[in-house]
Parts: sequence; C-alpha cells; structure tokens
Amino acid sequence: MGFKSDLIKLVRGKGLLNAVVIEDTTKDQNLAWDITIKLAENGLLCKPTHGNIIRFAPPLVISDIEMDQALEILYKCLR
Repeated sequence: MGFKSDLIKLVRGKGLLNAVVIEDTTKDQNLAWDITIKLAENGLLCKPTHGNIIRFAPPLVISDIEMDQALEILYKCLR
C-alpha cells in the first residue's frame, strides 16, 4: 500500500522503532504536536519529539492486523 503526503518529509527507523519527519512548510511550531493529538483522538498513540518528528514505538507483540489498523489511522489523519 503506497501513500504520499506533502506533510511527510522522511520516514526513518529500524524494526518497530520508527519516526516520521514532518515537512513544516508553514513554520508552524506545533504541527507535529497537532498531528499527534489527532492520531491519539483516532486511537494511535505516539510521541512528538524535536519539534517536527513523530516517534512510534509499538509493542513487540503487535499483530499484522493491529499494524494495518495503525497505518490506516496514520493515513486518515495525514489526508
């Protein structure tokens, strides 16, 4: 499943520890925070770090179905 968003500058990480770097063209210092709140409201917990980075650290026992659900929430919030 491919997905592109002008908000995503880079996806980085190893294994389950991943981060999304947000492209902040608006110079809005709170954009990553606002996205994080929207994700939480839709059931996906994550942590904003360093201003424009959203860090994901799911449990090691996450199932494929749960991972797909998390990605759907992420896609929904970034559209």
